[in-house]
Amino acid sequence: MATILESEMLNYFTQLDNVEKSSVIKMLKAFIKRKSEDPNITIEHYNNELLAAETEFKKGNYITHNQLLNEIKSW
Repeated sequence: MATILESEMLNYFTQLDNVEKSSVIKMLKAFIKRKSEDPNITIEHYNNELLAAETEFKKGNYITHNQLLNEIKSW
């Protein structure tokens, strides 16, 4: 028997179009994958992620806060 929360989730999910449903599924898969991964990353891994992010920033691969707000409005 579904819980109230599960019933509510199903109710909202059925109101979405296919593109929105696909996005929700991807998000849920990411949550599940994250839970299965080791939550304790090493300092080296963390530092490598920071260096990669800094490299992307220096390449200009980012958007400004205002650009993000405008993108959100288009959703």
